[in-house]
This record gives sequence, C-alpha cells and structure tokens, in this order.
Amino acid sequence: MPLKVNEIFYSIQGESSFIGIPCVFVRLTGCNLRCSYCDTRYAYEEGTLWDIPDILDRISSYHCPLVEITGGEPLIQKETPLLIRDLLDRGCHVLLETNGSRPIRTIDERCVRIVDIKCPSSGESRSNDYRNLDDLTGQDEIKFVLGERKDYEFAKEILISRNLANRISHPPIFSPVTNSLDPKKLVRWILEDHLPVRFQLQLHKILWGNDVRGV
Repeated sequence: MPLKVNEIFYSIQGESSFIGIPCVFVRLTGCNLRCSYCDTRYAYEEGTLWDIPDILDRISSYHCPLVEITGGEPLIQKETPLLIRDLLDRGCHVLLETNGSRPIRTIDERCVRIVDIKCPSSGESRSNDYRNLDDLTGQDEIKFVLGERKDYEFAKEILISRNLANRISHPPIFSPVTNSLDPKKLVRWILEDHLPVRFQLQLHKILWGNDVRGV
C-alpha cells in the first residue's frame, strides 16, 4: 500500500545530535495528537499518495545519505516501518522523529529513533507511551519541548527517575517552545540544576523563520 506524503525536501538538520548536517526529509501526512505549539498543522491532512519505490527514487535524487522520516506522526501509517527498512537496506542513515505516543519497537533498530516526550503545556502529556523508554537503544534520542517551568519540572523528574542520560549515547534534548519560553531562562534552570542534557534551539527557524515550509 502507498504512503500519504505531505512533502519531501532537502535541507539541513535543524534539531537532534545531527543538527547542521544536510538531510533529506520525508514528511508523512497525519497526526494522532494536537499539541498546542504544533508548527506543522499543514501535515494533519494535506498530502498525496506515493508508492515506496517512488519515494526511494525521489530520495536518491538528492544524493544525500542522511534521511529523516517525520510528520505529522509517521507511525500512524502502517507502511512506515517498511519504508525505513528499505532505506536502511539501501545504505541510508535513517532518522525517525516520533511524538512518542506509538510504540517504536516496530522500527528497525538500525534506525535512530528520536522520541518526543510530551510535557503538560503541549496538552498531550497523557499520550506518552512510556514503554518506549524501555525499548531505546544507545543510539536513539529523547527530546523534551518545554513551554513553561511546569514542563521543565515534569521533564526533569522523568530524566532523573528513568536515568535517561545514562541509557542513551546522546544527552536528552531540552528545547524551548518558540515565542513561549525565554531560551535564556531555560539555560539558567539547566545550569542551576546541573542537568546532563543538551539545550537546543531549532536551527531551521533561526535561519529561515517560523513559518517557512520545505526547509
């Protein structure tokens, strides 16, 4: 069966430990959550059906080994694991960005699975599937998007109680919601608590602004 694709584009990574590296993005259509700060609402419904061989051909045209599958929420489409497996078998370095509400165990462990943990201000913190934390491999990554102090305390408790910093190779990411939480304030909290995390701003928004698509 085909996948519903919102867009495929070539840019640089704006987040994660791969920030700044050229990457092909495959944004799949559809999401099961409605986060308050979502910046890809256009991917909720908008898209066209693509067969996997056509997606693979488009990706190969960019001559870039790093590929990210994102959304929306890519794991709500049944064919996503097959697309990822085919990319891996072709020698691509594949990243999956998921909102953390669907099980990641269906995804080939050769893929770097970047898992969001939703905080209270998102309005979707009850949707977190915490079983995903038990399925992480060392190369997987965790991201918290923070909009206020309550989010920070929520993320800190999970970070410490789940010993996340010692279970994955890259420090968990703490990222402020654009125009909601002052980045300098978040940095101050991290330093005051000596948290073993990576503070990160979204590079693509710094370069091109908040509302530009395809970057």
